[in-house]
Amino acid sequence: MRKKIIAGNWKMNKTPSEAVALINELKPLVANEEVDVVFCVPAISIVPAMEAAKGSNINIGAENMYFEESGAYTGEIAPNMLTDVGVKYVIIGHSERRDYFAETDETVNKKVLKAFEHGITPIICCGESLTQRQQGVTIDFIRQQIKIAFLNVTAEQAATAVIAYEPIWAIGTGMTATSDQAEEVCAAIRACIAEIYDDATAAAIRIQYGGSMNAGNAAELLAKPDIDGGLVGGASLKPDFGKIVNYNK
Repeated sequence: MRKKIIAGNWKMNKTPSEAVALINELKPLVANEEVDVVFCVPAISIVPAMEAAKGSNINIGAENMYFEESGAYTGEIAPNMLTDVGVKYVIIGHSERRDYFAETDETVNKKVLKAFEHGITPIICCGESLTQRQQGVTIDFIRQQIKIAFLNVTAEQAATAVIAYEPIWAIGTGMTATSDQAEEVCAAIRACIAEIYDDATAAAIRIQYGGSMNAGNAAELLAKPDIDGGLVGGASLKPDFGKIVNYNK
């Protein structure tokens, strides 16, 4: 049985002091030991967030990282910088990174390999645009993203990864894929992993749904057999995030 994983993607929100205040507010609301809880926060807030989360079930993750340990990469964060402060999760390939910062499937793959090299669990994002969905190429497009992201990743590594399916048309728009639409794509992702590796690896990997998951729809989405959690944006910045984490209560 795969343990559910609910991750908050804070994006570019909350100053370090505001992050600490929010974590202190959310700690008692997300205390569900049946679920892995991760807050992926802006880089400047990682250290204070780690301090604030001590003694709780909250894991602190990063929103991005580079695929080199050091060098002339102004503004980037290295994986060993993250592990030095105890970070265990990192979001890789979010659609906003691809759209605004020219990330490609190839750079996503480099980051995934580097995350595994440093013992960080990647939350690997994939998702289609509204046009791609309307043209009926969603599954083909997602399969391409997955196959390139997992290039040269071992089965042992892949089994520990997290994949976040986020239809681009549902991120921050208030639009949400129906639970059946989300399940269809998450099932196709699992089938793709089985093709690349084997059934055991596909059965082990955790697949999240992202894209306007909220307290009202979380339970229905998380009841689907191939949806193992959520990557939550705006709702992770509010007390209602506790209701998502406690969807099973």
